[in-house]
Order: sequence, then C-alpha cells, then structure tokens
Amino acid sequence: MLRMILVGYLGRMGKTMLETAASDPEVQIAAGIDLRAGEDRDGRPFPTYGRIEDCADPADCIVDFSWADGVPCVVDYALARKMPLVVCTTGLSEECEAKIRTASESIPVFRSANMSLGVSLLKTLAVKAAKTLYGSGFDIEIVERHHNQKLDAPSGTAVLLEKAVNEALGGEMRPVYDRTGVRGKRSRDEIGVHAIRGGTIVGDHSVVFAGRDEVLEISHSARSKEIFAVGALRAAGFTAGKASGLFGMDDLIGEITGGC
Repeated sequence: MLRMILVGYLGRMGKTMLETAASDPEVQIAAGIDLRAGEDRDGRPFPTYGRIEDCADPADCIVDFSWADGVPCVVDYALARKMPLVVCTTGLSEECEAKIRTASESIPVFRSANMSLGVSLLKTLAVKAAKTLYGSGFDIEIVERHHNQKLDAPSGTAVLLEKAVNEALGGEMRPVYDRTGVRGKRSRDEIGVHAIRGGTIVGDHSVVFAGRDEVLEISHSARSKEIFAVGALRAAGFTAGKASGLFGMDDLIGEITGGC
C-alpha cells in the first residue's frame, strides 16, 4: 500500500488524482494539502490542511500538483521528513528548479513537466527528427494548446520539448516566444514556441519540422487529465524506496520497458 500526501488536492489535477487513486487498491491518500482546505465542505476520508507544515501524518511519498510559489515549501518539508517527492507543478522559477536539484542529492525527487507516457515518447521522436532534419534545412516550431484556465504560457511541456530539441542540436538554438513587432526573416537558429488558450482543451503539443516543399509534424493530444494522474501514480511508486536522485519520465519508461 502506497500512502501519499497530495498537495493541491482541490485543484483540477488534484481532483483527478483523488478519483484515480480511489480506483487503485494499492494507493491510499494519507493527507490532502491545499490553500483552500478551510473552504472544503466535502467529507474526506483523509485529513486536510491549508499548509503542508501542519501535516504530521505518516506517508510514503508526496505528490505535488499545486502552484509554483508553494513548491519550495513542499521541497523543504520533503527534505525535513526524508520523504520521496514527485513534482508535477509547472511554471517553476530557475531558483526553484535549482532547489529541487539540490534536494535530490538527499532524497529521491521525480520531476516532470508532463506525466504522460505518450508525451515522453513525443520528446524522444522530436529529438531524433531534429538530429535528422535540421542539418537538411528544416525549421523547427513548437505549438501547444490548452484550456482557457491555464495560468502559465508557454506550457511546461512546450519548454521541455524546446530544451530537449535544443540540447540535441548542441544547445545553440534560440527559443523565440513572440514575433510581434519583429520585421525580418526567420533566422536558422530559432525554435518558435507558440501558446494557444481556449475552451476546455486538455493539452495538445506539436513539434513542426518545415523544410523545402515538405512538412513533418509530430503531435500528442491528451483527451483527459486521467493520463497525467496515472503517470503521477506510477512515478510515486517508482520513486518510493529510492535512496536519493533526480528522476524523470525517461527513467520511468526505462523501468517499464526494461531498458529496451
């Protein structure tokens, strides 16, 4: 039985996590943390808190699907209790990312901007395509689409894809997030990153390779938030029991496939 502290349990993904965990007999929510916990009038089968510092319930891991500003406190709590941590929150500052990397030297931390197995494969395919096509004159653009309630732009997944492609090409590419007011031709070292917000789009990501007279587009479309919850539960199970280290979806997929 995996006992989990869920941070952000009243958010969109938090609610999906509760539903997904409820259908898994091997998972138990040990406690829920949310800034709005005091307004929660639903009877919960677990204790709830507005601040993670107030939680003293025994648990095997922490899963964070909350807000960027609250992540540093969650990291400090995990360190103090020597507890495995899964960080799914996006829009983190460089300072916070550095704090996570430092924490991983003492505890196991699973960090991913997207918990979908399909998105992880999209990244792998995009990297391979970039290595194959960029040298033949193809331009690279990334397009992401999300619902109108999403706070950060571009999405953490779009940034993840851009960084992966950039690294594959030697790290000398230049991400361009806005061409408004720019008069001039597109330069070869650009990776355009575009954000669309509207309706109830769960999450769509595409990497476009545009060459002379041909276009290759690699895409992933999320049909529900459940896929991210399933990935988070798998990540929690993967991280629990580890001594320390910084892990991601590539590590999880490697375990699932046996390294194939």
